[in-house]
Amino acid sequence: MSSLPVLDLSLAADRATAPQFREDLRRATHDYGFFYLVGHGIDPALRHELLDVARRFFALPEADKLAIENVRSPHFRGYTRLGGERTKGRQDWREQVDVGPERPAREPGEADWDILEGPNQWPPALPELEKVLTRWNETLGGVALQLLREWAESLGQDRHVFDPAFADRPSTLTKVVRYPGRPAGESDQGVGEHKDSGVLTLLFVEPGKAGLQVERDGEWIDAPPVDGALIVNIGELLEVATDGYLKATVHRVITPQPDTDRISIPFFFNPALSARIPRLTLPQELARESRGVTVDADNPIHDTYGANALKSRMRAHPDVAARHHPELVRRMEHGR
Repeated sequence: MSSLPVLDLSLAADRATAPQFREDLRRATHDYGFFYLVGHGIDPALRHELLDVARRFFALPEADKLAIENVRSPHFRGYTRLGGERTKGRQDWREQVDVGPERPAREPGEADWDILEGPNQWPPALPELEKVLTRWNETLGGVALQLLREWAESLGQDRHVFDPAFADRPSTLTKVVRYPGRPAGESDQGVGEHKDSGVLTLLFVEPGKAGLQVERDGEWIDAPPVDGALIVNIGELLEVATDGYLKATVHRVITPQPDTDRISIPFFFNPALSARIPRLTLPQELARESRGVTVDADNPIHDTYGANALKSRMRAHPDVAARHHPELVRRMEHGR
């Protein structure tokens, strides 16, 4: 079992237990950056339906999956074939579908990150995927917003301090992922070590299927699924907001054993692309424990979500970037 903490969100609704929940929430994300969340109220039937439709998608003939391949989308949406994504330049071993808010594409000439906004690609062979994911995203959006407000109070802030960043066109992203096993002796990188670029991630993992690992004090902690729980972690923007009091945590995914696979569905809860996350003035006793924002020349952290997201998407999917945005690739390569 993992040694990550387990928090019960239902305790936040009771005046008698809410203060202790917030204390535990703040401490878990200061110390670990990851925790299990139970008591979230998500219908088990919806979780089962989500897993079923994910399995049905990945069982489709290759031609049906490639009909929505992400290289067709200038917005980095759709299906990524096995081995088609990279972390720090190394090939990840997974296939996936990326889904964001359903919106029209923006006109060129505004901020570079506006290329991330646009319509999704949905598989004609499986229309149920859109219906189930739409319900899932709406449900998790409510859970994530509640968590963010609990965090604000735990940090001595107004409960709604983060709301304005999310009020105008929030930029959620859901990945429906399948990790297949690889033959013994090959790389075990399902996803390479990284930090999430946004605010908050809620992860649903197929029951009984381990693989996620979290870095703590130079060691890797296994984070296997816990029945009924979501796995929650913070991203780089909460590190920026708290001057490093809350720290985005490095994590990775190890491939399953040969002849097995694993379904994993992360939901990334992020503000509008143009939103700047507020920099909080923490109470003195917390500010003393702030460690500053991580400085890494290879992975600069921006306080505008769009800049952070664009950096991540361009690096993870160089084929999409090269096909649809060659001029932007050239400018980013030269630091302009």
